[in-house]
This record gives sequence, C-alpha cells and structure tokens, in this order.
Amino acid sequence: MSKTDSAQYQIKKEPYYLPVHDEVGLFEAAYAARMPIMLKGPTGCGKTRFVEYMAWKLGRPLITVACNEDMTASDLVGRFLLDVNGTRWQDGPLTTAARIGAICYLDEVVEARQDTTVVIHPLTDHRRTLPLDKKGELVEAHPDFHLVISYNPGYQSLMKDLKQSTKQRFGALDFNYPAAEIETRIVRHETGVDEAVAGKLVQIAQRARNLKGHGLDEGISTRLLVYAGQLIAKGIDPVAASRMTLVRPLTDDPDMRDTLDAAVHTFFG
Repeated sequence: MSKTDSAQYQIKKEPYYLPVHDEVGLFEAAYAARMPIMLKGPTGCGKTRFVEYMAWKLGRPLITVACNEDMTASDLVGRFLLDVNGTRWQDGPLTTAARIGAICYLDEVVEARQDTTVVIHPLTDHRRTLPLDKKGELVEAHPDFHLVISYNPGYQSLMKDLKQSTKQRFGALDFNYPAAEIETRIVRHETGVDEAVAGKLVQIAQRARNLKGHGLDEGISTRLLVYAGQLIAKGIDPVAASRMTLVRPLTDDPDMRDTLDAAVHTFFG
C-alpha cells in the first residue's frame, strides 16, 4: 500500500489529551519495543482519545476497529469479494494495518467472539505475522506496526472476559476517570463552558461514580460530561442538560433517577 493510501489514516491535528500519570512515556517505550498494549478502564474515560493522541505524537497512521459480538475473523483479516471480473481479495483493517505499519486499535475487544480474537495471536509475539488462510498468504507485519486493544474489565462477565492466553501477550495500562482538576480542564476545553460550570458537572459525576455497584452498573463518564457541557454552552438550562446527558442515559430505575436528579439540583438547582 502506498504512502498516499496510508495518509487517509494519518491524524492531521493534535488531539486534546491531558496526561494523568506516566502513560505517555510508558506507551512510547512500549511502541519502541513493539510491545502490544492493552488499555483497561471504564467506558468514556479517555482510552480512545489517548490512542489517537499517541498515534499523532508518534506520527503513525491509526486504524480503529469497534469490536462487536457479530464480528468474524474475516471482518478483521479480509475476505474474497465478487465483482464484474470475478473474485478479488479485500484486506480487513487488521491486515491493512500490518501491511502499512499503522497502529491498529481494537476497541472493546472482549465484545468480539473468542475464536475471532485468536487471529491476533501471531501478531503479538516474536513472529509478528498474520496468516491469511483463505488466500494462502503469510503477511509479515511492517516494522512500525503496533497492536493496541482496550476493554472495560469492570463491566464484563466471566463469559466475556479475555482468555489468559490473550491477556499475557500484552503489556497493560490502567485507565480511570481523571482527578477532578484535570477532568474540569478537559470539560472546559471540550465545551467552552466556564470553570464553575465544568467543576459542578465533575462533582455530579463523582457522586454518581460512588454509586457504581450500589444500583448503577457504570458511573458518569467524562464523555457524558462533555455532552452536558456542550448543551449548556448552546444555552440549554444546566438542569435540563444534566438530566438529558448525565441521568437518563445511565438508568431507568425511578429511585436511582431521583438520586441522580437530586445531585443535579444540589449543584444547579
């Protein structure tokens, strides 16, 4: 694949990302060693933004795959397609990344079937190869190819966890929601609301996160805080904006909604 083809996967503008700990330096070292990386953390805490930032910082193309339970191995590696001239092979995103030396990011990889995730194994050890059995080709990964996966360990059942044979092929970085000061800065930057409003949104989120496991499966994500701030910046009443983005998406339980609504009114009522 030519440089022109790979340019479509290049991130042109620096994504906004505030480092929380030493994750940037650790990722850079892992990339230099071509160590596959697993990002573990709750939904909407910044894992995808971090990968985008690192791809930009390292100057590498980024190919992202949103994994799901219907995804097959062919969806990752490729398949033969029919056209007017007969059949032709079309690379999948994993194969494309391996050929052009991109960072391949498999988002929420545990959602894919286990027989699908097995296809990444040869790319995650000393072989760095990808067998295309249907085509009879063995793809040797480009020297710059890097594999990154993510999942939310706190949300997965035992039936949907990663196999140990997969986990132990990766270095891992833990992610969580940022400290209040950093998260406030993120909400301000992403939405344009003032510091006072951003701070109140973060405080609502912190109260909700304390309820995880006590009626809520997941806390309010940083992503939802950005949604709330965007509505407020458009002139929507903060209470209405917060209900729409911070309360209603999280739960249908009337008592839990009342609890979260009370938190909203505490800061915006």
